[in-house]
Amino acid sequence: MQASSAFQPAKRTLFNTPGLTPFLQWFSKRCMKALGWTIAGKLPENSPKAVLIAAPHTSNWDLPYSLMTCFILGIRPYWLGKASLFKFPFRGSMRWLGGIEVDRSRSHNLVSAAIEGFVNHDGPLLLMIPPEGTRSKVREWKTGFYFIATGAGVPIVMAYMDYGKKEAGLGPVLLTTGDVNQDLARAKAFYAPIRGLRADQFDATH
Repeated sequence: MQASSAFQPAKRTLFNTPGLTPFLQWFSKRCMKALGWTIAGKLPENSPKAVLIAAPHTSNWDLPYSLMTCFILGIRPYWLGKASLFKFPFRGSMRWLGGIEVDRSRSHNLVSAAIEGFVNHDGPLLLMIPPEGTRSKVREWKTGFYFIATGAGVPIVMAYMDYGKKEAGLGPVLLTTGDVNQDLARAKAFYAPIRGLRADQFDATH
């Protein structure tokens, strides 16, 4: 069954480009090791589809570190972007970087389009979403990632980057119960001791 035109992940991305990807994997391992980082965790078995929540998100440095972590772990994440990001001449580049275009002006909003995309997509699909939605300090997480996972019936994998310990990777799996407050409390309990680069910008206690 094919994904709808509103949600189509690219088959070829930065994370599976012949020739380039193996080099980036090698470079990422060397670079993170030289910087003193440890990479931990792995994807759950028998879960080819999942929502990855990435936190803390407090600095532009999170992006290159996250990319290198993904290369080392051998995972291929995608991310959601509004249609304006995919206009000519940037569409090909955005999709190659893992972007999935979502047209929110149509009948589907972002959450329902992502749910439909998960259900209809053939093959593995890892969708990375920062729960804070911004690098600025926030007291309340956005819940779109939770309702996407719940609606699509896929697990949530808690990805993290702890600048205090210099450890990054994949943490526990959160299987949603439908009780959003209880489930988010469990997720925040995991992230509470994790420190972002700008520690004052991340608060998982509320």
